[in-house]
Amino acid sequence: MGKVVEIRWHGRGGQGAKTASLLLADAAFNTGKFIQGFPEYGPERMGAPITAYNRISEERLTIHSNIYEPDYVVVVDDTLITAVDVTSGLKVDGAIIINTTKTPDELKPLLKGYKGKICTIDARSISIDTLGKYFPNTPMLGAVVKVSKIMDEQEFLNNMVKSFKHKFAKKPEVVDGNIKALERSMQEVKVV
Repeated sequence: MGKVVEIRWHGRGGQGAKTASLLLADAAFNTGKFIQGFPEYGPERMGAPITAYNRISEERLTIHSNIYEPDYVVVVDDTLITAVDVTSGLKVDGAIIINTTKTPDELKPLLKGYKGKICTIDARSISIDTLGKYFPNTPMLGAVVKVSKIMDEQEFLNNMVKSFKHKFAKKPEVVDGNIKALERSMQEVKVV
């Protein structure tokens, strides 16, 4: 099998980590890739930690398990850094992408010796500026596409316009804000 990119998402119930992983899977599928996108729940309640996963490949996927050694980890809520081992199995040549206002240097001591890339983005500010509310999943989705380079950014944005127009058919006024959130996050994500 060719190169498989594996992504693990950490968030809290209600923050949209599962939705973002499924949107990423759809966008990758629409570019001709083979995909998997699935959540793993503990106690299903608002605010409880959840994990979601993506596998993306140019070839048919034959693996059907959780992801234990991801290439990328997306942390939608930085309070999870001390509550969950977010770097568990994370490949050194990959990256961790964290929604935070802290610098990578401030986060490094909390990441259990992880030596790979630490990427940060203030998804809260982007979300509030572009959507008027705190929906961190959309900016985090843009950030993971930028950092991982799993697909062409313009092709991704074009797919997301179609996806958001369908998803928000009864609320078309939110499509532009979501696209702006994606674009800003791809510009503002910091890679160290």
